[in-house]
Amino acid sequence: MAEIKDVDVNAPPPSAESLRKAILEERMKEVAKEQAHRSSQNEALNQFTESFLRDQVSDEEIASVRRVAMNAVKNGKYEAMVYTFPSMLCTDSGRAINSADPDWPETLQGKARQFYERYLQYAKPQGFRLSAMIINFPNGMPGDVGFFLSWKSEVQ
Repeated sequence: MAEIKDVDVNAPPPSAESLRKAILEERMKEVAKEQAHRSSQNEALNQFTESFLRDQVSDEEIASVRRVAMNAVKNGKYEAMVYTFPSMLCTDSGRAINSADPDWPETLQGKARQFYERYLQYAKPQGFRLSAMIINFPNGMPGDVGFFLSWKSEVQ
């Protein structure tokens, strides 16, 4: 609520009813603001979901994965999280990934499936390993999935 600076001390005080009404109006403004923000977030998530499930992995997304891996190498790392997406976009909402089920790739769809297939085709034959894990738990539920690409030697 905005701070009121100029007060006429000679004016009659506002009624209790008008003060209650002012508080209610301020609360309603805040609720409307929160609803607009939530609506905007939902719209963005809906657009992301549509793109994730419908579109093909872009050259820019592939280049981004390569940049992330090369930056990890520059930092002396043998693994990097190269892709994330909401677990709700798995057919089981991320349960197989969360429980380390060996069949977790079967739950992938959309771009996650495409990235996994690209891994099988290009990266795995080159000695890379891919793992997936739930990286956050908002409200105690699986949140986002992270794909981790590793190039660490198995003999270390």
